[in-house]
Amino acid sequence: MMVTNAVVQDGSAGFAPARRVHRSLTADAERRLLVWIAERTPLWVTSDGLTALGLSAQIGAGACYALSRWDRRALVLGIVCIALNWLGDSLDGTLARVRQQQRPRYGFYVDHVVDVFGSAALLGGLAVSGCVHDWIAAAMLVAFLLLAAESYLATYTLGQFEMSRGWFGPTELRILLIAANLRLLHSPYATVFGHRWLLLDVGGVIGAAAMLTMAIRVSVRHTRQLYRQEPLP
Repeated sequence: MMVTNAVVQDGSAGFAPARRVHRSLTADAERRLLVWIAERTPLWVTSDGLTALGLSAQIGAGACYALSRWDRRALVLGIVCIALNWLGDSLDGTLARVRQQQRPRYGFYVDHVVDVFGSAALLGGLAVSGCVHDWIAAAMLVAFLLLAAESYLATYTLGQFEMSRGWFGPTELRILLIAANLRLLHSPYATVFGHRWLLLDVGGVIGAAAMLTMAIRVSVRHTRQLYRQEPLP
């Protein structure tokens, strides 16, 4: 009886990890690279340590964007932070799998809570930077949170976690951010249709619209899927 109660209180009974789906452009090459790194990572490096690195680096990237309002050279350090965020955020789960130290519920929860707080810090820094209007940064954050919430709900109800949307995933987003930082070192402006705009205003509007569209599209698709799987008696 004591064993049974422990299992129920622990919440592990009946839990099955969701199937991971990752089809982005860089997914295959990234997976091979991460396994190669994980197999050579010193034992003193842990998955939790990498998660902390990823969050710290994302907060650092937001701070660099905020500092770039007064000194554009902070964007160079921002690129380093984005690269470190990729390393920590992408390697933590791979390291756990290579070492056979998976904690599926803990890992999923912590990883995505970290994503939410880290994204808020990053976009908050962008809003302060002067490289993008604050309302556009807020729109990107809202669109990201809507897409993330749909993804987490779909993971719970459908048992499938989509790590990317089509060919676009977190790594592709980081590559775009690095490219934008390099461009911002020269000028924060871009000419579109003969008009001069802030570069990140253009990218932010496109990004927010794309995320919102994806959130609506997959919500409709998953609603239909669940409706078919659970017909009325």
